[in-house]
Amino acid sequence: MNGSASDSASLLQSKGVLNAGKDDELDITGYRRDGLKTFLFYVLAVLSLGILLLVVYWKPELECQLKCKECALYNADVILVKDKFDQQIGVVDVKLITTTEEKYDVSVSYQEADGAGDPQTDIGDRDTLISSSRVDGKMRCFDYQHYRYIWDTQRRAFKELEDLSTNTTNKTILDSSQGLTQDQRNSRLIVYGLNAIDIEVKSYWKLLIEEVLTPFYIFQIASVVLWLFDEYYYYAGCILVVSGGSIALSLYETKKQRITLRNMMATDDTNILVADGADGFIEIPERELVPGDVIAVPANGCVMTCDAVLITGTCIVNESMLTGESVPVTKTPLTHQEDGELYSPEIHKRHTLFSGTHVVQTRYYGNSKVLAVVVRTGYCTAKGELVCAILYPKPLDFKFYRDSVKFILFLAVMASLGMVYSLIMYIRNGAPVDQMIKRLLDIVTIIVPPALPAAMTVGTVYAQSRLKKEGIFCISPPRINFCGRINAFCFDKTGTLTEDGLDMWGVVPVADKHFHEVQHDPSKLDRGALLICLASCHSLTIINGELSGDPLDLIMFNAIKWHLEEPGQDTSKYDTIMPTVVRPYSRDTFLGEEEKLITSDELFENALAGKWDQHPFEVGIIRQFTFSSAVQRMSVITRTIGQDHMEVYCKGAPEKIASLCLQETLPHNFNHILHKYTVQGFRVIALAYRKLDAKITWHQVQRIARDKMECDLEFLGLLVMQNQLKPQTTPVIHTLQKANIRTVMITGDMIQTAVSVARNCGMVRPNDKVIIVNGHPPDKENPAARIEWELAEAAEDPELVDEEESSANDEQSERGELSQVGEMHRGNHDDSGPTGPSGFLCFPVDFNKGYQSIKMLEYEPRTHLAVTGRAFSVVTNHFPELLPKVCILGTVFARMAPDQKCALIENLQEYGYIVGMCGDGANDCEALKAAHAGISLSEAEASVAAPFTSRVNNIECVVTAMREGRCALVTSFGCFKYMALYSFIQFISVLILYTFQTNLSDLEFLYVDLIITTTIAVLLGNTGAYEKLVRNKPPDSLVKMSNILSILMQVAITAAFQLGILFYLMEQPFYKNDLEPLKETDTWESTIIFLSSSFMYIAVAISFSKGPPFRRPIYTNVPFLIAIIILYSLSAFMLLAPQEPIEHFMDMKPLHTIDFTFRLTIFCISSAFLVVSGLMEWLFVDSGLMKCLYRALERKQKSRYKVIQDTIVAEEWPPVGQTLLASANSDEFAVNMNNSEH
Repeated sequence: MNGSASDSASLLQSKGVLNAGKDDELDITGYRRDGLKTFLFYVLAVLSLGILLLVVYWKPELECQLKCKECALYNADVILVKDKFDQQIGVVDVKLITTTEEKYDVSVSYQEADGAGDPQTDIGDRDTLISSSRVDGKMRCFDYQHYRYIWDTQRRAFKELEDLSTNTTNKTILDSSQGLTQDQRNSRLIVYGLNAIDIEVKSYWKLLIEEVLTPFYIFQIASVVLWLFDEYYYYAGCILVVSGGSIALSLYETKKQRITLRNMMATDDTNILVADGADGFIEIPERELVPGDVIAVPANGCVMTCDAVLITGTCIVNESMLTGESVPVTKTPLTHQEDGELYSPEIHKRHTLFSGTHVVQTRYYGNSKVLAVVVRTGYCTAKGELVCAILYPKPLDFKFYRDSVKFILFLAVMASLGMVYSLIMYIRNGAPVDQMIKRLLDIVTIIVPPALPAAMTVGTVYAQSRLKKEGIFCISPPRINFCGRINAFCFDKTGTLTEDGLDMWGVVPVADKHFHEVQHDPSKLDRGALLICLASCHSLTIINGELSGDPLDLIMFNAIKWHLEEPGQDTSKYDTIMPTVVRPYSRDTFLGEEEKLITSDELFENALAGKWDQHPFEVGIIRQFTFSSAVQRMSVITRTIGQDHMEVYCKGAPEKIASLCLQETLPHNFNHILHKYTVQGFRVIALAYRKLDAKITWHQVQRIARDKMECDLEFLGLLVMQNQLKPQTTPVIHTLQKANIRTVMITGDMIQTAVSVARNCGMVRPNDKVIIVNGHPPDKENPAARIEWELAEAAEDPELVDEEESSANDEQSERGELSQVGEMHRGNHDDSGPTGPSGFLCFPVDFNKGYQSIKMLEYEPRTHLAVTGRAFSVVTNHFPELLPKVCILGTVFARMAPDQKCALIENLQEYGYIVGMCGDGANDCEALKAAHAGISLSEAEASVAAPFTSRVNNIECVVTAMREGRCALVTSFGCFKYMALYSFIQFISVLILYTFQTNLSDLEFLYVDLIITTTIAVLLGNTGAYEKLVRNKPPDSLVKMSNILSILMQVAITAAFQLGILFYLMEQPFYKNDLEPLKETDTWESTIIFLSSSFMYIAVAISFSKGPPFRRPIYTNVPFLIAIIILYSLSAFMLLAPQEPIEHFMDMKPLHTIDFTFRLTIFCISSAFLVVSGLMEWLFVDSGLMKCLYRALERKQKSRYKVIQDTIVAEEWPPVGQTLLASANSDEFAVNMNNSEH
């Protein structure tokens, strides 16, 4: 009974959650259409003259409530979808899909524990999942933002349609080489849809409708209609022309961007071979591929249109579209050694061909086909996810925009008060009803000007233009304002802070457990295991006659001056039946006079014949274990000509390789020497090898497990490569620090190398303490996770002393080596700001780049955390209480995976930071999208998802973007305040004139609205950004006390001056007020108020044009200055030297007939307003006394990160030298007080 009740309850639920806990979490509500409610809705729409249709267009949820009844989800034909930000709301129809009738395998075992779990299905059983969603041969589903959600009858809820990337074992994929039958393919094609990323490019007509039906343009249209009824033709016509041009430009740009995106993502509609069950292969269009299809990857390469897992052969792939990294990647087939694992595109990416990537070449036996199983299609692929991220970005939440809406509502309230006052005055004066209605509605367009939203974007438009001139392109203009509030900036290391390429520095050989002198020219190494390791342990391959592969491998191989030869045709270079051969280039270096080179085919024949001693020094690469970030190493199995055994060569992260080596082969000072190099910023790779038993055959090594080969290794030495800082890095970091911007490094490199780079660039200063955080997840031996806090050594002195005993030769070798390291280290960073005396940093001065003058600066030493990716994961999962402290105090985050980079940025945002991110596009895409302002230094397609892309490949763009962001934000505030004051000045003028039953003439309105206000609003934002990045940041809120006080005081002065001028007018002997009922514009009141207010519009523009510290001085904005002078002169000319034709044209009283003294007095009073307004804004509102008052009144709550910082200081955290243990059964942790020996 309980189960039945539970089932009934789930069926009756009208609400649900999709993608729970994820960024794309959606709340859904079910509705069913109601005929009567729909009829009444359209009746109301007609009665409201279509206004109701507009309202429901803006509020889709209201349409559901008015036309439908809320109902259970399983019975709904309309679904209301809301994102978790409540900013994207959509109404979608539920569709019934009829799938083909066929017998489905029902052997699906659901994991019923706790009512949760997903089915682990066979590829053939995937149709069972489809079947489980069918009722009477039909399946209920709906599509939202290109993803399909189906009704699961087992769970009684909607869920995202699953493909083979979810709950499918590797064994299932490997056992599916026969592919699908035509019936299965047809059935899935109906459910999954076409394998296509078709980006809709809407017609101009549809775009016009969408653009015009925004509240902004609807208000403009209503205002224009009102002005036309009021015979205000000139301004109405001008607004129509300006708005029409703006709409046309917007439509053109929108369509152009969509066409560009569509063309970028488009692929040729070609055919491909697929396995057709047991009937061999057939050719079908790629658009008809479905999950479960087995495709034959073309031998000459192709662009993938789906995500597929390799099951036979290898592929060389260019993944720059997704990662920004143009280095070819070798994809290997999935193996049965991973049978028990659930397939994951992220975990098994080395076996996965992703949509949008370019398969350069395939390799397999002879003419055999390279097969791959399709796992994802269409928008569910890696490429589709990228497109969706562009089409549906994470909504922005900026206080400025929320406050602007509040302020517009405040203006609307003021308009209503003005309407009440005007209504009373018109009723008292007996004005006609039609005139009252027009005047009352006119007040709304005055106090809430239609041009207000457009004026607010002027600063952003100018900033975007200036950024473009600097080589920085922005695809999301609202993000520019975020740049103005950034208080934390994260950087990738390689390619961002440091140069892209690595340089060979040297090899440190090991023999008899001792490090020998560094060899800077590896080609001069003795013939032996170390040289063979450098020659063979790589993933290089020949593509179109050129050696290609990882840059590190290329540098290493080229340094030893060897030659690589691959047997046969490119497309048949698979497995190791015909091995790749490496041999020295130079006969003089490695070969005797009698020796000669042989081909790899001869090598193979002689190897089978057992003739190992008849040939020169050549090495055949028999098998390769590709590099994996999970294991941090790669290895190869080789055979050297003349030997009867094979060998394993391995290279990778030093700490990982050391753990795989026999301890008796590791030098006693391994950690010390490793630390010596990494602490100075070198990239260090460890090398090791192992001899295999002569009984092991070629066939055995093809099937042996990787972990059986990569063990019991003998340590060979260290490969040391240098990665120099870019010359712009250090001054930019120092500029950010002086501006009180927190700088953070997020990298995938070793932690010691990252800490060294952080010290060299000034991110960590010489006397600062660095505490390395190491994390250890639970394992069989230690069921409790633990965190260790170690104090890193200072890095100022490269001459580190080895405290351990060693031989005299060892010491001499190390001293000579260290001396070379020290000289190199000091020489390489002369241009990047070397370290000065203890406690100081000195940097170069570069005025041309806009940096501040930098001198010797004393500072208080700080503490920084250096966190590994594993430690970050352990803290997140087992020590969540420590996560805020680690994120706040962390400066270096090393060995971080792409998703960890993204998680760190989201954590910083949660703690109150406005976060920027700069990366080179490789592995940084997620972080760039997550940040408030992501700047990509890569022009690859992956960076199209980043808001900013810099063509200048260094971090100078960060300072430029932040300066322009601050300028744009201050400009937006200035324009908003100006438009508000323009409204209030005209509002006060009109209320005064309504009191006297008069108004401004059409041409007077036109002069104010178009000639003065529009000109000023357009040019006000043209002032450039200030050259320096200061510590203070611009305000982020319109409703701050300073802004409110500024506006209120300016309104008060405006009202006082206008009333003063009016009273002065009324005292004149020529003044006479007849108070005629229908008197309109030709009055002394309208003429004098018009002329005096003209100066006020110009005066407040000058007052709000503040310069430093965020914008340049007003005089640098030459067009604005010229416009101000011309407008002020024009108004002065009409007042002081009036001409009768102009007076008649403008519908003014004949000023030329009255005394000049009166006109001069009006001019002096209006000019005095300019002085008072400027002094009020520049001296009083921004005075130190007023700032203290603002702080006292606002009592702003501390940001969360500042509270955490205070807690860290109070607790004297972190616990250096201690180990924190997490409880095996809870999140509680204990402290091991034993200090670690370091």
